[in-house]
Amino acid sequence: MCEPAPDKTDSWMGWIDLPAPQVGTGAGPWIDLSHRITEDLSRATIFPQPRIRQIMTMAEHPLNLTEMHMVCHHGTHVDAPRHFIADGPAMDEVPIERLYGSGVVLAIDAGAFGVITPADLEAARPRPVPGDIVLIDTGWARHVNTDRYEDHAALSPEAARWLADHGAKLVGIDCSTPDLTGHRRPPDFDWPVHHILLSRGVLIAEHVTNLDTLRGQRIEVMFLALNLAGSDGAPARVVARPVAD
Repeated sequence: MCEPAPDKTDSWMGWIDLPAPQVGTGAGPWIDLSHRITEDLSRATIFPQPRIRQIMTMAEHPLNLTEMHMVCHHGTHVDAPRHFIADGPAMDEVPIERLYGSGVVLAIDAGAFGVITPADLEAARPRPVPGDIVLIDTGWARHVNTDRYEDHAALSPEAARWLADHGAKLVGIDCSTPDLTGHRRPPDFDWPVHHILLSRGVLIAEHVTNLDTLRGQRIEVMFLALNLAGSDGAPARVVARPVAD
């Protein structure tokens, strides 16, 4: 009898072979799925306060020039395997084909502190196919910049394994993390969802927004993450549109 895979994996297991991404299948205008980056945008409490300021302004200078200081995981962003897997690829080593293509938006209203299970993923439609980008709309993006935002739902480790086993190449969620929210983590917490997905080459996107008009649909989507050398993640401008019938 086969033993179940462990919830936590520390070593890089390699990119899973997946179909080439499909392009040009969408119709209609692109929808921006990324939050506007500000200093006050909701962020994990362990992250330092971002600083965004103009260091040159007109008319004192001949141009305007803005400087940013922030972690790569502020706002809508993509996690590279290196984020939790020591020998995993960094952001500049992620193949571009992993950041765009076809996908699905699954509507799963798990509620505050809910747990998303394999049964929830099985019941959601449309069903993902290998190579899909899977975006999970819990409806929680509406709470951004409020205290409720960190009361979000989380994937169970079994749900993370279900997504990897079904060939998801990127999993995005409309809150700060697919793991248990920060203020409910036990002292020995070790981010099992991140370990399961990233070790298997399934990228993670967090703080995705504006999914409501795409709920329950197949989509064409692009996660335009910055090509940062050696980085464990990168901010992303994310756009999507429904797939034509």
